[in-house]
Amino acid sequence: MTYASTDRITTVEHAGLTFDVLDEGPADGTPVVLLHGFPERNTTWRLVAPILHEAGLRTFALDQRGYSPGARPRRRRDYQVSLLVRDVVALIERIGGPVHLVGHDWGAAVGWATVLRRPVLITTWTAVSVPHPAAFARAMKTKSQRRRSRYMAFFTVPLVPELTARKPGGRFDQSMRKAGMTADEVARFRREIVEYGALPHALGWYRALPLSGGKRRRKGSTGGGADHRVTVPTTMLWSDRDIAIGRVGVDGTERWVDAPYELIVLEGVTHWIPTQAAEECAAAILARIRSVA
Repeated sequence: MTYASTDRITTVEHAGLTFDVLDEGPADGTPVVLLHGFPERNTTWRLVAPILHEAGLRTFALDQRGYSPGARPRRRRDYQVSLLVRDVVALIERIGGPVHLVGHDWGAAVGWATVLRRPVLITTWTAVSVPHPAAFARAMKTKSQRRRSRYMAFFTVPLVPELTARKPGGRFDQSMRKAGMTADEVARFRREIVEYGALPHALGWYRALPLSGGKRRRKGSTGGGADHRVTVPTTMLWSDRDIAIGRVGVDGTERWVDAPYELIVLEGVTHWIPTQAAEECAAAILARIRSVA
């Protein structure tokens, strides 16, 4: 694949914001865009990316809106999913796309939206942990998924989550450990999110959720419209010790993909797949990419 330039991309300008990018791997390699989740930055791919580089791929790990110091608007409406998608599109257009897209957690949610809205820019799609949005919406009708998602309501409360995160080892850190993070991963969260000043803005993603659905969601478009059909070859990678995402939404994802699709389930792995099962994650990404070679 040929794209715009072999020059390294360290930042991307979009909508008056500046986004940091980790551009690594062979300069002439096939481009892969990596989208991190909450509460992590682009370094969540630090163990996965080298494996992709060995396979000849060039990775672009984006520090997304609210995480990059130059991209931290204050209003919650500035974190609507449509805007998060445009940030990703700006990077892909800078690369010269199309690209292979990978996203974990919130990065997967944004990735699904990008694939649905701009499929021409995406060659393959690997979703890690989070299922198709329509499948997730249906899963939210179950008590099990609603129970798993209760933390989201806490994150929408103004100021309280930030206050609980101030104390090392406090309630916020304990919740991360309960979710499966190791002590080292919690320490990285404190350095790269709390001390870096990103947490209030990262929480903006949750606080903007009531604004992101818009009229289309109120009209029930998750019921099965063509605008929710994925036409890009897709892999769904999920782990059975994920306390945030249950199996119902994961199993319901395939019905929304009108393209080659594979579900991979990792046993005994928590939600934090890119850092705790890096080899398996990289293998899933590579298999999907090679499926269209």
